[in-house]
Amino acid sequence: MTAAPRAAGRRSWLKPAVFAGALVPLAALLVRAARGTLGANPIAEALNELGLTALVLLVASLACTPAREVLGWTWAIGLRRMLGLFAFFYASLHFATYIGLDQGLRLAAVFADVTKRKFIFVGFAAFVLLAPLAATSTAASVQRLGFVRWKRLHRLAYVAAILGVVHFFLRVKKDVSEPAVYATVLALLLAARVYVGLRDRQPRAPIATSSRARPAP
Repeated sequence: MTAAPRAAGRRSWLKPAVFAGALVPLAALLVRAARGTLGANPIAEALNELGLTALVLLVASLACTPAREVLGWTWAIGLRRMLGLFAFFYASLHFATYIGLDQGLRLAAVFADVTKRKFIFVGFAAFVLLAPLAATSTAASVQRLGFVRWKRLHRLAYVAAILGVVHFFLRVKKDVSEPAVYATVLALLLAARVYVGLRDRQPRAPIATSSRARPAP
């Protein structure tokens, strides 16, 4: 058995653990809702929890590539798709809660909010960008689009994350310490991607050949 399959076998628990861990925030939210412990404004609390979880998972998915390229954590790349899909899942729940519970399915009110309130427009734009990324997350989509086009499309995940952080800033208004943390982490991830891009563009040094002459036959 080679080193790669052996390492994969040692980490066979990782994906199930991440899958289960990604469902914990939703389970905790449902338990709190059933117990009536979501506070004075349960809908707003649910919106906040779902939106924050979506942002955390999206940033975590973006961290997978720098973790491999900079830190050498090859196992991290295998979690990127799952984390990204869970981010879209929580973003969808966030949006559905807003439409269904906060606005009571009044589409005219939703349209007015999206067009007139800046922080809702920014959040909606982030959600719209995530939708095609989730839809093209399969291997078949990579083959259909071609890897170069697929990779270019999925760079929109960074734009969606930036919009998500801006949405967070506009939502809290006064105490911006928490969204500032996510902005800092996202800036570091972007810097890491720039570093990797510049590193990969540098020409590799030619392999030196031995200067000693070969002995005569």
